[in-house]
Amino acid sequence: MLLLKAFANGADGIIVSGCHPNDCHYTSGNFHAKRRWIMFRELMDFMGVDMNRVTFSWVSAAEGARWAEVVNTTVTRIRELGPYVSYKELVNKSVEEEVKNE
Repeated sequence: MLLLKAFANGADGIIVSGCHPNDCHYTSGNFHAKRRWIMFRELMDFMGVDMNRVTFSWVSAAEGARWAEVVNTTVTRIRELGPYVSYKELVNKSVEEEVKNE
């Protein structure tokens, strides 16, 4: 839900990241995150969220150059896409449909 909240609050893009599986002192959090991401990605795709605006990447704390690459690549892609104004249109459309169905 935090991802949707970020878009609702005006984010144009999002990076979801964590330690590599089996390479983190939080032994199971990244496995839970991966399972949640798989399901949530399908839900967001179903809702019509532009998945080009979301980056999911495993990056360890020792991979500063890799993290910089992920951030820079994501920022470049989001800038090319421009502001994500269609998210609010998507939400408004689903609210209108829900109201009509009541």
